[in-house]
Amino acid sequence: MTEQKKILGEERRAFILELLKESTAPLTGSDLASRTNVSRQVIVGDITLLKAKNEPIIATSQGYIYLNQASGNSVYEKIIACRHTPEQTEKELNIMVDHGVLVKDVKIEHAVYGDLTASIMVSNRQDVKQFMDKIRFTKAALLSELTGGIHLHTISARNEQTLNQAEDALRKEGFLME
Repeated sequence: MTEQKKILGEERRAFILELLKESTAPLTGSDLASRTNVSRQVIVGDITLLKAKNEPIIATSQGYIYLNQASGNSVYEKIIACRHTPEQTEKELNIMVDHGVLVKDVKIEHAVYGDLTASIMVSNRQDVKQFMDKIRFTKAALLSELTGGIHLHTISARNEQTLNQAEDALRKEGFLME
């Protein structure tokens, strides 16, 4: 049995960057650690260093994603204001992804810290289920719980009509603030 050699420093970060750029799905810190034979904590540091070099990497509940800067495909983006109970979060997210929308993040305005933003990056029911399972498993509070349910989402889609249809569905459920 041969021991796998650690990939060191800059070479490891270049390798991680290449893996992220080529991946069509999020890659977990544990997966990247296993591929480079280092700890997950080393990967967290590497990701931080790559972000400091302005690499568009985001951490989601499913893992790390490299945000490819458009290949000619137009993407429409909008920020919407919502309000609902924590128990309605899964329904809210499912409404948006069912309409073909990518829910990029959640933002709140905190009384002490100001604007707080957390990446969500869900685009289908499986993503929503994984996100909600992680919330339940970790017993983490939703950001919206800090503001009585009031929060913003950055949403994106291939066309404006898709965004409008998702908004209409949220409005019908009483989730959209206007």
